[in-house]
Formats: sequence, structure tokens, C-alpha cells
Amino acid sequence: MSLLILGALLAGAPVAADTALGRWKTETHNAIVEITRCGESICGKILTSDMIRSNPALKDAKNANEKLRSRPLQGLLMLSGFKPEAGGVWSDGQVYNAEDGKTYSGKITPVGTDQLKLRGCVFFPLCKTQTWTRVR
Repeated sequence: MSLLILGALLAGAPVAADTALGRWKTETHNAIVEITRCGESICGKILTSDMIRSNPALKDAKNANEKLRSRPLQGLLMLSGFKPEAGGVWSDGQVYNAEDGKTYSGKITPVGTDQLKLRGCVFFPLCKTQTWTRVR
């Protein structure tokens, strides 16, 4: 009987790992990134930014791979491969930075329900962290 009650309580409990899902405004360029589930991991696509609003045809011109330089920035997958950890943290992911065309290792840490910290590293301790705010 107690297992049945415990199961019912857990079924109704919010999943902390899902707090990273949704639309987020970045610290720079007023970009909006939508984070969704991609199988067992999460990923994020660029929906818009100041630069995309002024030039919707903007391309990924600085990509290190010349073959990818003609792809549009709008809809670009910039977060991928993040794996869940305890406390809603997502790690071991990849962060693509269209400003320099490079990919960095990343970690996403929710701060409450309306903010998250995105850390990108060339290699630890050479990292940069941004605070993103949820878009409602």
C-alpha cells in the first residue's frame, strides 16, 4: 500500500531535469534559443536574435567547416548532446558559437525556474558562463 502511495506522489512531482526546457533569452544579442528534448539529451536551436531580425537571411559565415557556412543562423542547432545529472543539471554537451564558428564543451545549470547558467569551455578552466532568462 505504501508503495502505491509513494508511486502516486512521485508521478505528480515535477521533474527537475525539465526545468531547462523552453525558450530562453541570451545575455548577448537578444537571441532567443529554444531548448527541447532530443532523445535522452536536450538540444537548443536559435529562433531569433538582433542580427537575425535585421537580416533574416544571415548565414553561419564563420563556421570552421566551409561546407556549413551557407546554412542559415535562424533555426541553427547551437546546443546538443547534454546529458542529465542530479538537480536538473545537464552536462557533457556541445555549445556552438556562431560568432567565432567554434564548438565548446558545455554545461547547463538551472537557477530556479526562470534562469539558467550556460557554461562553455575550451577546456577547464578556460570557460565563460552566461545567464539566460526564460521567455514567457
